[in-house]
Amino acid sequence: MAKPLKVDEIWLERIAGLLDEMEFGSLHIVVHEGQIVQMERTERKRFENGNANATPNANTRYSGETGSRRTDSRSVGRG
Repeated sequence: MAKPLKVDEIWLERIAGLLDEMEFGSLHIVVHEGQIVQMERTERKRFENGNANATPNANTRYSGETGSRRTDSRSVGRG
């Protein structure tokens, strides 16, 4: 029988921290024997004109898949 998942306040803070300010991306949570053992964050930055050297600003519109690139992948183990 599967063990119930244990998610305490510390894990909720870690999850929220990895999701903070993410605009496009995903958070992959790995559970082993009812405990979170790893989290991986993948974030994509999108640039309107496809120029990876362009710096987005408040007036920049994000569009489609043009210029998508992986910018952040962090793993968090047991704490």
